[in-house]
Amino acid sequence: MEDDTFEITMELVDGYKFRVDFQTDGIPSLVVDEPPPLGEGDRPNAARLLAAAVGNCLSASALYCLRRARIDVNGMRTRAQSTLARNERGRLRVAAIKVEIEPEVAQQDVARMRRCLEIFEDLGGGAAKSRLARIDVGLS
Repeated sequence: MEDDTFEITMELVDGYKFRVDFQTDGIPSLVVDEPPPLGEGDRPNAARLLAAAVGNCLSASALYCLRRARIDVNGMRTRAQSTLARNERGRLRVAAIKVEIEPEVAQQDVARMRRCLEIFEDLGGGAAKSRLARIDVGLS
């Protein structure tokens, strides 16, 4: 497999706001901020973007698996719940991300989804873990 390396850049706008440039034509920049008391909290912060990124990655993987199994997906709803906690040094960190993925499929395809769930778990979607956070995934 060929490596795919990409780069983003960030520039301080004001206070704790940063403009993120994704370095890709057609993709607009995004301004991020920290919640009060540091920032104004009127933009998403890094923890929310991380939850969105994890939720999107796992949802896309689940959708790919279902479509490869030729299961028509009529809709999909994903919830990503992040838990912030202080580490042993008192620094606030993302301690866990719980992702629940609910694909909408026809009743006759529900039984066929079981095999897809097994493949999804094998690909790491079932119990994805990292050194930084615990990521729990549910696909129903």
